[in-house]
Amino acid sequence: MTHRRREFLSASLALSLPAWVATAGAQSPAAWPQKTIKILVPNPAGGSADLFPRLVSEALSSKLGQTIVIENKPGAAGNIAAEMLFNAEPDGYTLMAAPPPPLSINVSLYPKLNYDPAKFVPITVFSLVPNALMVHPSVPANSVQELIAYAKANPDKLSYASQGNGSTAHLTAELFKQKTGTKLVHVPYKGDAPAMADLLAGHVNVMFGNVAQASAHLRSGKLKVLAVTSAKRIPSMPQTPALQEIVPGVVAVAWFALVAPPKTPMAIAHRLSSLISDILRTPEMVRRFAEVGAEPVGNTPEEMAQWMKEDTERWRQVIKNGGVTID
Repeated sequence: MTHRRREFLSASLALSLPAWVATAGAQSPAAWPQKTIKILVPNPAGGSADLFPRLVSEALSSKLGQTIVIENKPGAAGNIAAEMLFNAEPDGYTLMAAPPPPLSINVSLYPKLNYDPAKFVPITVFSLVPNALMVHPSVPANSVQELIAYAKANPDKLSYASQGNGSTAHLTAELFKQKTGTKLVHVPYKGDAPAMADLLAGHVNVMFGNVAQASAHLRSGKLKVLAVTSAKRIPSMPQTPALQEIVPGVVAVAWFALVAPPKTPMAIAHRLSSLISDILRTPEMVRRFAEVGAEPVGNTPEEMAQWMKEDTERWRQVIKNGGVTID
C-alpha cells in the first residue's frame, strides 16, 4: 500500500470509527518503553494464536530495546485474557495477541461480558490463515460433495472438533451446516492442539482447522483435506478447491491480531503497528509465515478497527441464524 493511499484510507476510516481512535492519547508517553512488555495470549501454547506473536516478538524486542514476555492465559473462549487486558493499565506494557473470538465473536455469543471488545485499542493484524475442511481417513468421503451426501444420509453420526465454543472453527462449521442442511455433532476443545490430536486419533471425524496447524499432517496423509475456506484456492494447495466453489458463501479465514487496553495512547498503537509492519515485510518473516501457511498483514490501527467491525457483524448473523449458544 502506498503512503498516500494509507493516509487516505486512515483518514476516511476515522470518520466512522469510535471517538477513541481519533482522540485517545494524541501524544506518546515520554520515553516509552522503559520496562518489559507483556503480551497475553488467550490460547494454550502450541497453536497458531501462540505462534505468531512469538515469531514477531524477538525482532520487536530488538527494535524497542525491551524484553517482551508471552503469557498464555487460556480459558472461556478467550474471555479470561480479554478481561485481564480490559482492566490493565493503558500504558503500553500489557497487550493481547488474539484470534477472532474475544475480539469479534464473543460479544454476540455470551449474554454478558466483563469487557467491551469495541473499546480495545487495535494495533495491527499479524496474519491471515486459511481454514481447511479436514476429515479423518476413516470417513468415507473424498470430496465435499461426498461428505455432504454422507452427512445427510447419517444425521448426527459425524462429529466435528473445534478450539472451543465460539471459535472460528465452530462458527465455520455452523455456517457450513446452515448452507448445506447437514447435522454434525460439535465437540469443543481447549485450543488447537488437543482438537487436532483427537482428530488424528479418530475420536472426532471432521475439523475446520487452519492450514498452519494441519499442513504437516495433510502432507503425510494422516488426514484428508477436502477444501479450503478462503475466498479462492491458495497457491500452496492449488488442487484443493475453495469450499465456496461447491457451497457458495462459506468463506472463513482465521486472523490473528494485537490489541491494547482501552485508552492506550494512539501514539503507542501507531508506533507498534509501524514496527510490526516493517518486521512482517522482511524476507525472513515472510518465509517463516509462509512455512505455516500464513499471509502476513501488518495493517494500521484504523484499518484493523474497521476489520473488527465487519467481522463482528458477519459472525453476529451466523450466531443469530443458527441459534448458536455457548452451552
